[in-house]
Amino acid sequence: MIDELDSRLIELLSAEPRIGVLEASRRLKVARGTVQARLDRLQSRGVITGYGPDIDPVALGHGVTAFVTLELSQSSGRDQVAPTLARISEILEAHTITGPGDMLCRVVARTNADLQRVIDAIVAVPGVVRTSTVIALATPVAYRTLPLVRATAAGRPASR
Repeated sequence: MIDELDSRLIELLSAEPRIGVLEASRRLKVARGTVQARLDRLQSRGVITGYGPDIDPVALGHGVTAFVTLELSQSSGRDQVAPTLARISEILEAHTITGPGDMLCRVVARTNADLQRVIDAIVAVPGVVRTSTVIALATPVAYRTLPLVRATAAGRPASR
């Protein structure tokens, strides 16, 4: 899927997202056209999905992170619930899941009391039957993809 040069390019862009194609080609010691072609291919295949800034919710005043498991009405389902959930700005992501719940949402809030407001907004969504919430105390491994990129490029299992 990707090779060592793709991996080095992704790693460089992750470290310095504002780097230009010319500077990237200099750092990687390959032609500018090679870098551009690789970027175009990685984007068209959906490997690289964006170049936006990474935002820290804590810096925006949202110091509480929680994971909310939703149980949905079987007649409503995720297709009817998801658009309404997407309008709740404190929901950073939502996934349909297997197990005891139907959806898992990562949410942020300003305080624990504010988290109650967010949960109340979620429960008020038509089709949400009940929720179960756990509060994250720390993030020892933040969201990351570079170890996966490196392992994939090296042709080895990502679990090493």
